[in-house]
Amino acid sequence: MVPLALSSLGVVSCLGSGQVATVAALRAARTGLRPCDFELAPLPTFIGRVAGLEDEAITGPLAAYDCRNNRLVRRALDQDGFAHAVGRARHRYGPTRVGVFVGTSTAGILESENAFRRRSPETGLLPTDFNYQCVHNNYGLAAFVQRSLGLEGPALVISAACASTAKIFAVASRMISVGLCDAAVVGGADSLCLTTLYGFHSLQLTATGPCRPFDEERDGISVGEAAGFVLLEREERCASGSGLVLLGVGESSDAYHMSSPHPEGVGARRAMESALVAAGLSSTEIDYVNLHGTATKVGDRVEDHAVSAVFGNSTRCSSTKGLTGHTLGASGVLEAIIAGLGLIHGFIPASPTTRRVDPSFHANYVAAGLVASQARVMTNSFGFGGSNCSLIFGKSR
Repeated sequence: MVPLALSSLGVVSCLGSGQVATVAALRAARTGLRPCDFELAPLPTFIGRVAGLEDEAITGPLAAYDCRNNRLVRRALDQDGFAHAVGRARHRYGPTRVGVFVGTSTAGILESENAFRRRSPETGLLPTDFNYQCVHNNYGLAAFVQRSLGLEGPALVISAACASTAKIFAVASRMISVGLCDAAVVGGADSLCLTTLYGFHSLQLTATGPCRPFDEERDGISVGEAAGFVLLEREERCASGSGLVLLGVGESSDAYHMSSPHPEGVGARRAMESALVAAGLSSTEIDYVNLHGTATKVGDRVEDHAVSAVFGNSTRCSSTKGLTGHTLGASGVLEAIIAGLGLIHGFIPASPTTRRVDPSFHANYVAAGLVASQARVMTNSFGFGGSNCSLIFGKSR
């Protein structure tokens, strides 16, 4: 594939808002996880909650889009000059030539939960101020991003569980390569809601403490929330940049089971191998793999099997979900940005909640993190239903 420059980055998670706060937390191996204190969810688990969203209502011309998910989106768009970088691209290419390709798992479903709690006791009707199209419908996310940034190009939303905002990089790459747009805003968001908290708890997949990826005694996920966005352009047309380039994308769908991965990691392995082929690289040319690493018993075991089959036990890898929690549909772009920041700043993120790596595993899991010069990194995102995506990033020329 043709390499694409990451001209600008905007990110928000429980680690903080913006690149400086994110890098500081990663370098300090400081987890953002906390005991669950989300509304009406007194569950014995930890969450990755972004502070202050409750007090940041969206007002003015875009008030109809006000919901927790879009508040996350707006905060991410406001970080590190991202919106200004998109504005420059809009001026350079024209508003119809900048695409918006975003992903989410549940979008603003929290607003629907709240609306159903406020139904009329007499008629059962939803409150008249509930605007499903803007706050819950998945496409409301793309519409909000487009209107916020003044863009008019092609736009779509992918909802492929935890692979959503990783697969969107592949969509953007194809759209640019066939000439449907010259640049693309890529990313998305997922926010805390009762559906995911109670849903994963009912599946007995939530950890009782901070999640512990690849740990011998791992007991499940910590649900988090995040938003992240990247501006993609052809490298030769990029006026300035973050120092990062998208080199390869690999996708697969093993469709083995509604929620469990293939026990041999067939789909995961195919995604990683496809990304290497797209980038024209061998496995030995990857310096670090940011694992999907959810801290579930089955998921981590399967990913270890697949990663060790592709990379052996020499390539260093870790999961950052013990820092951010599992941000579901947003995890692809969040972890792409995290892996990219490690590449730029010369460090491999730690996994501070991992106490003892499962001795039955074979991959080279670097729980302590370390200072390391890197040339290329891979990040994995594997979703329910066997939707898998691997991304490879390198440094710009």
